[in-house]
Amino acid sequence: MPREKNPTLSTVRKRAPRKSVAATETNAPVTHYMGPELRSALIAEAAFFRAERRGFAPGNELEDWLAAESEVDAKLMSADSGGLT
Repeated sequence: MPREKNPTLSTVRKRAPRKSVAATETNAPVTHYMGPELRSALIAEAAFFRAERRGFAPGNELEDWLAAESEVDAKLMSADSGGLT
């Protein structure tokens, strides 16, 4: 008697192996995974430390923020290009 084909085995397709998350993240830019909330928190922290260094004297909050923003963005760009500082 001839064997019957098993319909479930003949229609099963093999899937390509999945890439691990770690393998995909290593080639992606750092800023791709950073949301605006995290960037803002990093800027706020850097601005706080700038204000602390000058003794929290009033009147320089905007300058602290803008300098901290430049500092954080420069570090993010440096990390994005592969050189962590």
